[in-house]
Amino acid sequence: MGNRPLDILNDALNTSVIVRLKGTREFRGVLQGYDVHMNLVLEEAEELSEGEVVRKIGGVVIRGDNVVYVSP
Repeated sequence: MGNRPLDILNDALNTSVIVRLKGTREFRGVLQGYDVHMNLVLEEAEELSEGEVVRKIGGVVIRGDNVVYVSP
């Protein structure tokens, strides 16, 4: 496991992660890819509200400038 943020994202590939966005939006899904701008690709994504599933989305691309944190 690395110390840099992108090393941690690399270690989290193909595992379930929770992504918090600016505002109150959260998503949970399997991290399929990312880039240096922290744009994220999630599969089997679900939108969460207060820890509960609001809707199932499937595949989604999340723009990195909206990401507050990614929790593996």
